[in-house]
Amino acid sequence: MSLKKIYYLLSILLMGSTLLFVSCNNDDDDEELLGDWEKASDFDGVPRSEAVCFVIGNNAYLATGVDIDKDRLRDLWVYNTEEDYWIQKADMPAEAKARSGAVAFAASNKGFVGTGVDDNGDKLKDFWSYNPATNTWSKVDAEFPGTARYSGVAFAINDKGYVGTGVDTNGETKDFYEYSPSSDSWEQIPFTGSKRRDACAFVIGTKAYFVSGANSQLSESKFYVFDGTTKKWTQLRDIADTDSDLDYDDDYTSIVRSGAVAFAASGKGYLVTGSNTSSISNVWEYNPDTDLWVEKTSFQGASRSEAVGFGIGNFGYIATGKSSSTYTFDDLAKFDPSAEDDEYYN
Repeated sequence: MSLKKIYYLLSILLMGSTLLFVSCNNDDDDEELLGDWEKASDFDGVPRSEAVCFVIGNNAYLATGVDIDKDRLRDLWVYNTEEDYWIQKADMPAEAKARSGAVAFAASNKGFVGTGVDDNGDKLKDFWSYNPATNTWSKVDAEFPGTARYSGVAFAINDKGYVGTGVDTNGETKDFYEYSPSSDSWEQIPFTGSKRRDACAFVIGTKAYFVSGANSQLSESKFYVFDGTTKKWTQLRDIADTDSDLDYDDDYTSIVRSGAVAFAASGKGYLVTGSNTSSISNVWEYNPDTDLWVEKTSFQGASRSEAVGFGIGNFGYIATGKSSSTYTFDDLAKFDPSAEDDEYYN
């Protein structure tokens, strides 16, 4: 074979390799994330941030928070997910101070709201119970054994509520407590993780996944699961690229945050919005079977933090929140994790 022919064949091979490389790169660039956002019925109350929510049946209840004038709130609203509308319910009693940065959970077909900070800047530790059957509030007799605090986290498993972390007079905390409505009693649950504020949690089955938040203004990458049956905590893989010897976390560059919302839908967990030096709109999905995170379609509303989130059935929802110290929201967005993004948000 002549030298000229050899050069010709080599040029053809190199051209094919180049085309293959470009083709693969184009496929990667064009890859679309899964998940579709659509607007739902706007929240009927005043725009706010740092509110709380709890879910009973197919209804989500949103309460408290702080409005644009920095006034704390004590109102309660219910969202009907099947009919897509809001109705105002009974306000928290006058004895219950208006508050923001509180926590909430649902257990024994009742909603529980407690802790937070009032208009005077005083930290709170009282808890109040809401009965949707009678549309009435009552004070929880058993005193919360932890310190007064705000920006904590709460969740419920097996008709028991769990409350922990947040900020008290000494700074961030890490203690957790279990509340039993049937016995009206609290019990401390040891937690070996770090102190933090503005974290969030989602529940899948009998396990709660505790994620995000900040400690001394640094976003936390440690991730934990709480087993409601054994009442034990287990540390899971970090939500940041902290292991240089493995490649599963190479793309974990935008999960850590604080002031986010979390919810569960169809057996998976979702971490949405929040901030980490600036507001975040991306969405990450957690698979408890693999202990891995994958990115989904970004939230298509305005970026924000201190919103509320909840999951009902196969869908997740985000409402209220703030984009800065001067703007609060009253919108509601619905997320379908399994649908393709139709690029239409209205």
